[in-house]
Amino acid sequence: MQIVQFKIVISLMAKKRKSNNSEKLAQTIVKGMQEKKAVDIVMMDLRQVKNAVADFFVVCSGNSDKQLDAIADSIDEVVLKDLKENPWHMEGKNTKEWVLLDYINVVAHVFRKDKREFYALEKLWGDADITEIEDSN
Repeated sequence: MQIVQFKIVISLMAKKRKSNNSEKLAQTIVKGMQEKKAVDIVMMDLRQVKNAVADFFVVCSGNSDKQLDAIADSIDEVVLKDLKENPWHMEGKNTKEWVLLDYINVVAHVFRKDKREFYALEKLWGDADITEIEDSN
């Protein structure tokens, strides 16, 4: 009986640690976005959403192809510098419409404004707890 309880406690501790790491990663991604003047940044907490693919989505918009590249590069650099993590997967740098950096528990989405409205992630994941981040401008 004690072994089972011990395993449950260890499991709960691991989940809590993962959650804290996810929050810190999401906040670091926001920092990377802000460094390149991303706009309309939102942090979507998906931890209480059934069948969610990650703990957090961090979403922002950029105004040009160059800015999308700069934001994605900044996220990559800041997360590597601060947390020593690389994205597990990155896509969209060639099309410059929607750049995705997947850190498994946290996914960063960098949209061109018109594409963000088209895909409407905030509406698609409407059950998420959404925090709007004030623009750093």
